[in-house]
Amino acid sequence: MASFHARSNSLPSRQHPITSQIEENLNRLRSSQSASTSSSLGQQLNGVQDLHEYVEMLLQLPQSQQALSQEHQRKSVEQLLDGSLLLLDVCSTAKDALLQTKECTQQLQSILRRRRGVEGLSGEVRKYLTSRKAVKKAICKALKNLKNMENKDGENGDVITILRQVEAVTVSVLESLLSFVSGPEAESKMSRWSLVSKLTHQKKVASEEDEQNTNEIANVEATLRSFVKSQNIKHVEKLQNELQNSESCIQDLEEGLETLFRRLIKARVAFLNVLNC
Repeated sequence: MASFHARSNSLPSRQHPITSQIEENLNRLRSSQSASTSSSLGQQLNGVQDLHEYVEMLLQLPQSQQALSQEHQRKSVEQLLDGSLLLLDVCSTAKDALLQTKECTQQLQSILRRRRGVEGLSGEVRKYLTSRKAVKKAICKALKNLKNMENKDGENGDVITILRQVEAVTVSVLESLLSFVSGPEAESKMSRWSLVSKLTHQKKVASEEDEQNTNEIANVEATLRSFVKSQNIKHVEKLQNELQNSESCIQDLEEGLETLFRRLIKARVAFLNVLNC
């Protein structure tokens, strides 16, 4: 992939403050993507929001508009435009997943406040888990769509390079968010791994188990599955606390995702305005 520092007449001077801010935000986001707790994801969403605000500014510069209007850039521009629409679709899927999970979380909290003990609770727990299964199915489809945005070929001017790097970082953050909301893969998939694969991934699995402790949504689901198996009242007591943490986590992610969604729309409108000039 081309460097930001490559000279080209298609981009404003590399000292331009907008270009510098985009580069700085890209580097910051790349360095923070190894972490996937709710707190780190919130920070990444904020970073991507800022990134697309600068992209909107970049697209308003005459030099950028001139570069994107060149005939030899048409295919790349069309790919980026299609990509921006797909990002909006994936954001909508993520928003729906969070909303559905939050509503089920709130409903379960309400039921726990009204009832004492475990009697009659199993049915409600299964409803929650069924809803989560539908959420994971939608997320799996969205993740596959994001994978289709990778590895675009062709030589590009600097503006195209920057826009593709912004797209790539946005895809990465959305993948992390969707994976967080979905939670760890089902244990049944483990049975399809070869013995060699299991041994190779032992450390990775241990790391994922440690990370789950900071995934509020996954913690709720794990406790509910344990309750279904054991019917132990201790799981219910633990669950009340975890549901509150999960609801708070979802609320924060929803707010960050909603702001990103609006920024993506504005950046797309700016892109369309460039093409219509």
